[in-house]
Amino acid sequence: MLQIRLAESQDELISCANSMALTEPWITLRVKKEACLRGLKNPAVEVHVATLEGEVVGFATINMNVGPFRGYIQTLHVFDRFQGRGFGTALIEAACTRILKDSPNVFMMVSDFNARAQSLYYRLGFQKVGEFENFVVKGHSEFLLRKTTGPFY
Repeated sequence: MLQIRLAESQDELISCANSMALTEPWITLRVKKEACLRGLKNPAVEVHVATLEGEVVGFATINMNVGPFRGYIQTLHVFDRFQGRGFGTALIEAACTRILKDSPNVFMMVSDFNARAQSLYYRLGFQKVGEFENFVVKGHSEFLLRKTTGPFY
């Protein structure tokens, strides 16, 4: 049975960074393993790992400290061999549950070339609210997505 919990060890973070750096969209975005690991070690983010029979199969990072965009799913990743089994959906739903305890909005970004992820996010109720051209790498846009239960006030 899939379980989602906060990351517990350095080894889990290293495993997540290694998997992340070897897959899209991070290859196209030119994000190396070291940068992935730095992001996962950032004290401002919560790293939630999905485990199946004790093995990490994916993760989501959440940043609750980004001003008006608090409640930001910074990273979502399911290890290649576990994709297509609903684990990404489970991670997003868990992240949304966590965020909506403290904020009426959930934000995330997705690369313009990542059609599979976009399809998933839109299916789960996210809407495109902005576009950042040439934001991470030249020639590609990042779409800002939002899922909301209402305004802050």
